[in-house]
Amino acid sequence: MSRQDDVTNDAGPGPVPTGHTVIQGYLRTLKTSPGVYRMLDAQSRVLYVGKARNLKARVSSYARPTGHTPRIARMIRETASMMFLTTRTETEALLLEQNLIKQLKPKFNVLLRDDKSFPNILVTGDHPYPQIKKHRGAKKEKGAYYGPFASAGAVNRTLNQLQKVFLLRNCSDSVFETRTRPCLLHQIKRCSAPCVGKISEADYAESVRDAERFLSGRDTKIQETLAAAMQEASANMEFERAAALRDRIRALTQVQTAQGINPRSVGEADILALHMEGGQACVQVFFIRAHQNWGNRDFYPRVGEDVEPAEVLEAFIGQFYDTKEPPRLLLLSNGIESDDLMAELLSDKKGRKVEIAVPQRGEKAELVEGALRNARESLGRKMAESAAQGKLLRGLAEAFGLETVPERIEVYDNSHIQGAHAVGAMIVAGPDGYMKNQYRKFNIRGEDLTPGDDFGMMKEVLTRRFKRLLKEDPDREKGLWPDLLLIDGGQGQVSAVHEIMAEHGVEDVAMIGVAKGVDRDHGKEEFHRFGQRPFALRRNDPVLYFVQRLRDEAHRFAIGSHRAKRAKAVSANPLDEIQGVGASRKRALLQHFGSAKAVSRANLADLKAVDGVSAALAERIYAHFHDGG
Repeated sequence: MSRQDDVTNDAGPGPVPTGHTVIQGYLRTLKTSPGVYRMLDAQSRVLYVGKARNLKARVSSYARPTGHTPRIARMIRETASMMFLTTRTETEALLLEQNLIKQLKPKFNVLLRDDKSFPNILVTGDHPYPQIKKHRGAKKEKGAYYGPFASAGAVNRTLNQLQKVFLLRNCSDSVFETRTRPCLLHQIKRCSAPCVGKISEADYAESVRDAERFLSGRDTKIQETLAAAMQEASANMEFERAAALRDRIRALTQVQTAQGINPRSVGEADILALHMEGGQACVQVFFIRAHQNWGNRDFYPRVGEDVEPAEVLEAFIGQFYDTKEPPRLLLLSNGIESDDLMAELLSDKKGRKVEIAVPQRGEKAELVEGALRNARESLGRKMAESAAQGKLLRGLAEAFGLETVPERIEVYDNSHIQGAHAVGAMIVAGPDGYMKNQYRKFNIRGEDLTPGDDFGMMKEVLTRRFKRLLKEDPDREKGLWPDLLLIDGGQGQVSAVHEIMAEHGVEDVAMIGVAKGVDRDHGKEEFHRFGQRPFALRRNDPVLYFVQRLRDEAHRFAIGSHRAKRAKAVSANPLDEIQGVGASRKRALLQHFGSAKAVSRANLADLKAVDGVSAALAERIYAHFHDGG
């Protein structure tokens, strides 16, 4: 970036001028260099972020009074000022544009709303007998990563088949080290039981190499090798071994045929197909790796009615690959405006050439057509669901006497067992259904809470929630504020929540308490509003079923979060808290004493007798358990 040129319109008191004449005023000082521009409204809110190979030429197109699409015309009418940032190269401008769009979420830009990470398969690399497992998130563990897969289900199905073929372990290192006999997976022929020496290190390493060749698409000889071994075992009358090898060959064949799409001419690619209809868009992404289909996902970016497909797809690619590694090839259903710049940007990110193509014939075109058919069908289902959801939201507004139809509903619930491992949960729903990327869980921190105090837990959750909202979105411009709160509870909970919100000056968010009613019967719910008498809906009212589903989803999420927290606490090992006790020393202590509890009871002399435990470390371990660390 060479320089920053932030220009705003300071018109003094009175109405702030807007429109194409304001934009025209910037042309005198603009250069023909590449860069990024921002269009702002009278309140200095960013309306649009765009890139340009030639800033002056691009901005001059907005200065014309006519000839714009309705969306662009509205944007120009609202523009009161502009900001500019020149860059050294066009690629740099493209990168900056995508970063600013993701950060600012402008009103008139195409936005990718669902940006979750994708799971991978990891073959660990820090153990004599590597583990194969699902991995999501930063790639910090040593080993080989294969992916991405479209979903956890796609990973689990592939892992299930790979275990049948290659018999690799999926247990953790701590479980592996403490096994004394084979587990159930060995008995059902899913693991070769390296934990108890049922396979040599060399043979297991060969199985790992075969699995990695398969995941890399270099699996042409695996079946031949297994078939030859099966024939040899049969000739030697080792029929049990021959049957086991036969089962592995069948499993490998099933993996290869179950993918649905197995392109011969495409080894590594993402297929992106866009379908637009009725002011909505669906981008279907298929992940092709190792000549196999590793699943597909549909995305619904925010678009306007008059946005061109090229703009939608380019914006999607830029935002989608901002946090993900691109493949060698992108196959698109539509061309994009700056395909050369995008390819250069993705190539820089990957560290090797990335190609972008719109195939017209052959197998690649067939792959894109299949993805486009999926995009068309997915958007049709989405629009039908949205219509039904919109009808329910309108019915909800009418039943609860809301001034407007809610765009964002937040539902809260708590989960605990006699106060232990307490968790608060928030789910979010809107016109498009559940907004799972907006779900939040709250670990209850209040040390002065009475165990099981649901009022206190709810107070803590909502206090933290609204403090954050007031800090991050005080002007309510980012769409983070709820239009309606649903609370699991009756009049007591509603009064408590009203008090919490009043403390923070929030008195314009509608709130409903959902209670089970006198018989605590599903279908006889009572609804509570602050200062009003409770009421009920007809037993067959669709709005009642809708609220029940919302409450049940919040309950499901709260229980799941509580179980995960409880499981983590149960599996926690006190040895992990001691400085200097790593994986190998922990393993040595557990093998010597049998359990962490036995370690805590050991005397100093016994601790010093453990291999790898120095006198200083033995004293530290002893002090941790006897003097509070």
